[in-house]
Parts: sequence; structure tokens; C-alpha cells
Amino acid sequence: MQRRAQRVTGLGTTIFAEMSELAQSTGSVNLGQGFPDTDGPAEVIEQAVHALRTGHNQYAPGRGVAPLRQAVADHQRARYGIELDPEREVLVTTGATEAIAAALLGLVDPGDEVVALEPYYDSYVACIQMAGGVRRPVMLRAPDFRLDPHELRAAVTPRTRMLLINSPHNPTGTVLTRAELAVIAEVAVEHDLLVVTDEVYEHLTFGQHTHLPLATFPGMAERTVTCSSAGKTFSVTGWKVGWASGPADMIASMLTAKQFLTYTSGAPLQPAVAYALRLPSAAFDDLRRELEGKRDLLCAGLKEIGFEVHVPEGTYFTTTDVRPLGYTDGVEFCRDLPTRAGVVAIPHQVFYDDLEAGRPLVRWAFCKQDAVLLEALGRLRRAFS
Repeated sequence: MQRRAQRVTGLGTTIFAEMSELAQSTGSVNLGQGFPDTDGPAEVIEQAVHALRTGHNQYAPGRGVAPLRQAVADHQRARYGIELDPEREVLVTTGATEAIAAALLGLVDPGDEVVALEPYYDSYVACIQMAGGVRRPVMLRAPDFRLDPHELRAAVTPRTRMLLINSPHNPTGTVLTRAELAVIAEVAVEHDLLVVTDEVYEHLTFGQHTHLPLATFPGMAERTVTCSSAGKTFSVTGWKVGWASGPADMIASMLTAKQFLTYTSGAPLQPAVAYALRLPSAAFDDLRRELEGKRDLLCAGLKEIGFEVHVPEGTYFTTTDVRPLGYTDGVEFCRDLPTRAGVVAIPHQVFYDDLEAGRPLVRWAFCKQDAVLLEALGRLRRAFS
């Protein structure tokens, strides 16, 4: 008897768990999985401690606690001019991963096509498959990782139901421009498509690059669910508190699916995230500038060692081409790296259907303490000198 359901066949174990276990077993510096190695703002953590001690330890409402839903609505209005009804158009989720899963399960029928930007975060592949959807990739091609409008238009067919858009983009670090987003909006409106956006790195853009929500473009507010979370912005990835916002009917469909996934979670953490979203702009800017400095430190070091480095416009990650160091395959490189250099990274191939496009590329996380980044660079320098 086949004991594995078809909906999970081929998904295997996430590469992030595999490489993190490898880092632990070999004593390697882990620049693979995207989690900071320091805690978020102390005042935010104290809010969670206060909630734990003052009776916020039972089930939160399925939609999320009212103060957090209001804080999300206020954040979207203050940052982007998006007006939301926190009672009907905001849903708190177990991280943005659950928000995207609930959107796909609640809005996509078996056989519906979902257009997504390739390379894609691995949960997109899994969730589209479990919803019975059909994945239609649009490649962001190295070395620039820009959206080709012609490829986007060509990917849409009469069976297309949804666009799944991620910007700032993991793993490439691309921040979609106003012109690129305008094309996406035009295609969505022209074909009357639903849109789900993953915007978890919305506050982590660098230099002159700015995040623009797709929901703010003409014709998009009524068809777009926007997903984000506290984990990346406030360096509390383990809290797994995310949210989705958008049209009430789409949010209701997501809630129908979500109630049978987690129902609710993180009750004492939700008030703390509400507090975090109300921090002054300077706090967001400080976190962003600190991360930008880490990006520059890692990118400069990798370039000095000999990698071809693609400097990201946002997110936690930079991408390198490993061919200048004598490798042609990023998976082979990443499996050699812990024993050769005592460092762990993630091969891009796990984010691609087109394995050849991702074969020479490797992703590195720079959301670590400077001392950790310098230690990793030192090990790499000694291994590849």
C-alpha cells in the first residue's frame, strides 16, 4: 500500500532544516537559514513578557486579537495609504507561511494555475501542490534578476487563477520597481486574476530601493491579499506571527481554511506585535540600516574571496555564483562547504524548477552578528585562498 498522499509526493524535507542540522553536526557557521542570531527590540519582548504574566495565555480569536488587527490596519494606512476594516479585512496568521497556505487553500481549486516568480521560496511549491494548483513559473534571470513583462504575459492562460508575487524577493534580493509592479497590475486586471503578495521583507530594503505594495496600484485593492509578518522586520522569526489583509470575501475564504490549520496561535505574542507595529519610524530605520551594514560586510568579503556577488536590494540574503571558485554546481558546493570551510549556505537549485538556471548559484544569509559574519569570511578565505 502506498502510504504517502499524492499531495505531498516529491516535497521531501525542507533544505533549511537539512542544512541547519548539518551546521550543528559539523560546528559550522550557519549562513543558510534566514534567522537572526540576536533578539529583536527589548521593549517589544517586554510586551510579550507582560502579556504572558497578565492572562493572555488562552486561545486568541480566530481572526487574531483586535489590537493587532487594528495595528495592521493603521500600519497599512500610515505607510501606504491603504484603508482596511480591521474587523473584516485583516486576518492574523501563524507567520506569513500560513497566510500564503490559507490563501492557496481557500482561493485555488484543483487544476487552477498559479503564476509565481521563479526562483521561489520553497513553501510556495508545497502549498500550490497541496491545494491542487498548477505552478506556472516566470523567471527572474541571473545576473540582474529582473521581471520580463513578456514572460509574465506568456505565462497567463485561460486556466490561470492567481498571481503569487514576492517582493522584496527571496532568494534573489530583488525589489520590484514601480514599472515592474505596474505590468503585474495590468496583467491581473486584464485577466481578472486574484493576487497574493508576500511582503515579509517590506521594511528591509536598502539604499534608494523602496517597497511598493501591489494593492496600491490601480484596480488591485479589490483583488489583492497582502501577506506580511513580524518575524523578519523585528528579528523574532520564532514567534511566527503574521497577517493577511485585503478584500473581505478573500479574507473570509482564507479564514475558512485557516480555522482547520492552526485555528489560532501566539496569543501572548500578538499584543507585543501590535506594540511593535506602532514603534516610531526611526526604530524601523535603525533595524534596516543595521542590516544594510551587514549586507555590505558580507558582500565585500565574498567578493574579495573570489565569488561573483549579486548585491541584494532588500531581504536577508545575497546570492553568489560559485563558478569563479572552480565549482559548477551549487548543491555540490554547499555539501562540500561544511567540511571544507566550516560554513553552511543554501544552493539556489532548491528554489527552481529550471535546475540549470539555479545550478551555479548559492544563497547566503547576512542577518547575523558582525563577529559571526567575520568568522565565516575568515573560514572561507582560509579554505579558498
